[in-house]
Amino acid sequence: MATTFKNFLNNDSTQTRTLLHEAIPITGTIVSGTYITNTETNIKNFSHGMFQSVYDYPYLSSSANHIFDLTVGMAAASALSQSLTGAGRGILGEGGAEAVQQAKKINIYNQMAQVLMGNNVDGSIRDFDRDGDLTGGVNLNEVFIISFSRLLSKDEIKKGSFTMSVFTGSSATGSTTNGATSLMTLGDYNGENGYKVNSPAGEFGLLLTSSTSDDAYAAGLLFYQAGIAVLTASIFRTTAGYNTCVADTGVGFPSAGPGSGSGRHFYLGSAETSSMTMEGLFLSQSISGACDALRTRLKSISFNNTTELNSTVYFCRANHNEFNYSANPTYLDSSKIVVKNNSSDLPVTYITTIGLYSSDNELLAMAKLSEPLKKDPNTELTLRVRLDY
Repeated sequence: MATTFKNFLNNDSTQTRTLLHEAIPITGTIVSGTYITNTETNIKNFSHGMFQSVYDYPYLSSSANHIFDLTVGMAAASALSQSLTGAGRGILGEGGAEAVQQAKKINIYNQMAQVLMGNNVDGSIRDFDRDGDLTGGVNLNEVFIISFSRLLSKDEIKKGSFTMSVFTGSSATGSTTNGATSLMTLGDYNGENGYKVNSPAGEFGLLLTSSTSDDAYAAGLLFYQAGIAVLTASIFRTTAGYNTCVADTGVGFPSAGPGSGSGRHFYLGSAETSSMTMEGLFLSQSISGACDALRTRLKSISFNNTTELNSTVYFCRANHNEFNYSANPTYLDSSKIVVKNNSSDLPVTYITTIGLYSSDNELLAMAKLSEPLKKDPNTELTLRVRLDY
């Protein structure tokens, strides 16, 4: 080691920030339950019934990776919630089915809205806002919520890279339904330049049904740092109805077709013997049941994640008159420092290690060179040491 320490000056260090991206493809075969025997072993439901988790392998396997959590939420001001009367009976033509887990669906909506959208000036929770400007207008009152694991989203989802394809017709087979192809692809097409910064959870963008930046095509919200996608249930409707989000009658959304009923059907059960509309799904199905119905309609999800790599670079400068002598014991002979054979010879050292010390000379970090560097009074060296965190 050197006999003296050398202090860093202001121009001897700098900080850099590097963004690393990784492509994440999620296929519908995994999401819909690839490992199906009698049960979907890569889909985990919990006793509390508030969400379900999706894995790429059976979740009891040691090699299983958590992909995302899925749940549904409904605003207290939703027309669906307001339609309930008496002891919670529905009036939506679903056989008077009783509302299932209504309080949990409302609580989930409020919790996610408070975390992602924040509060109004009067302290009330902001609802999910369709155009993201938080100045009023149309709210998303019935939503599916997909929370991606940190294993996939890392520090954030890269803006402008997210796409999700979902079948919105009366079946989840991708067939032509109600006069139009049922496959809809959503993306944050204006994410790079049109993202919002007014969320307490960070930046977010609009999920659009078209590559245009027109808010009329908005079908959900994507929160980049939180790794959460919020999808309106309106994309599964064919006519205006109980969902107060009027986007289902706007551009880019499924048009009304010759089919009957107030919305496209979700088929429940392996034999597809029973079905219900979106309204019935939110009212008379459990949260896990509603999640199952959406999963079977997902064709694919893809995005690029982002890993933020922060670095501090130290420039360790050895001037011509510095570090030419060493305190290494091999430099000693009979208690005398041996650095040259003749008095006219230049002193020579070989630099192998750099140590970074605190202000009170405690070793904090050490960097090894790949090979020793020769140092004498005729040479000056600048060694670059980078700390990543």
